[in-house]
Amino acid sequence: MFKLPQVSSKWKWPKFVLALMVVELGGAIAALALFGIAEPDLYRTKLWQVGADNGFNSSPKTILYAYANYRKIPSIPFVWSHTLTEYNVAISVLCTFIMIVKWVMYALHIWYPLLATVTNIIITVLWIVSVYGQAGPDHSDPKHPSSTAWYINKSCSYAKPAGVLFLVNTIQGIWSMIPSASERALSKIEIDDMQSSKGKGASDSPASDYYREQNWEMKSHPKASSTPYTPRTLAFNTLDRQLPLRAENHGARFA
Repeated sequence: MFKLPQVSSKWKWPKFVLALMVVELGGAIAALALFGIAEPDLYRTKLWQVGADNGFNSSPKTILYAYANYRKIPSIPFVWSHTLTEYNVAISVLCTFIMIVKWVMYALHIWYPLLATVTNIIITVLWIVSVYGQAGPDHSDPKHPSSTAWYINKSCSYAKPAGVLFLVNTIQGIWSMIPSASERALSKIEIDDMQSSKGKGASDSPASDYYREQNWEMKSHPKASSTPYTPRTLAFNTLDRQLPLRAENHGARFA
């Protein structure tokens, strides 16, 4: 009769496992930050163009030429594709999530070696695909074939022009944040105005002047009578004031 092999559910070196988990957590967070910043296309096309400028691989401009000349769009090598970037982001998020779950299960003493082995095998395969993609070949251009990405087997000095461009952009951003003399003077005037307005009483503020003007306008207008008037009523009242004899006769009648 077939029997399942006996598998231990206890770790032999718990402290070593804990140390590996700490290192894995740091690597997962670093990978998530790296690939998250690189999303969607921070440096992929730039590295592709640097390799094309030095004759190491194909050029990203071939796709633009194909669109402009109504030709068949060439297939993008996996090493320079957006799919690889999305894949790296996905597995970094997955590894971070698994790492959090692993810490919780390890604290509850239910992170067994068998479960850890199966999970680690899957994650290892995923990262092998990622490494292969990042160092993969580029044979889309027969004149400039590449079996490995140039930044793997070439010096990083080829990327110096691009690095100088980023450095210039950084310096420009820092220089733009420094206020000029006119901007500093204008800011000082605004601060002095704010301080002087705070030193005055609330009655001297523009808001109080506005409310004072509104109150004056409300008081200057007489309050309308609550008794409704119609044109006929107004006419009779006018006649009463203009005919004093009528008022005298009316008083004599009641005398």
